[in-house]
Amino acid sequence: MSYFAKVPTLTDGKGIVDDVIAAGQDVIDSGLFGDPNLWWQTSYNTFGNVHYGPDGEPDGGVPLRANYAGLGYTLDTTVVQDGVIGVFYAPQPYPSWILNTQTYLWEAPVAMPNDGKRYDWDEANQSWVEIN
Repeated sequence: MSYFAKVPTLTDGKGIVDDVIAAGQDVIDSGLFGDPNLWWQTSYNTFGNVHYGPDGEPDGGVPLRANYAGLGYTLDTTVVQDGVIGVFYAPQPYPSWILNTQTYLWEAPVAMPNDGKRYDWDEANQSWVEIN
């Protein structure tokens, strides 16, 4: 079984995922879910441009399209990795956050403290605030 993300429209090589399903490639190719060209394979085992095994640890496998696609994610077909067209990434969480083009994950402009405490991002002050 594979997973596929539907991206109905591409503008300047980018589009937004509006559906994700589990199906075989033959089912997608059959047109049962509409135009097969709108469906892009995604991997449940890929996150941050790393492939993970069943144990949840990186296994050296080839990541597929940088991240597992979710509703509202962007498909960017201007990026080609290992001969595969496109990468998926989540919506930008805050205006100040920057997309890391190695992992295709959003990063805050200031690193979160690594002291075991819980933090939330304060966009207005561009800083991390401890959650009590």
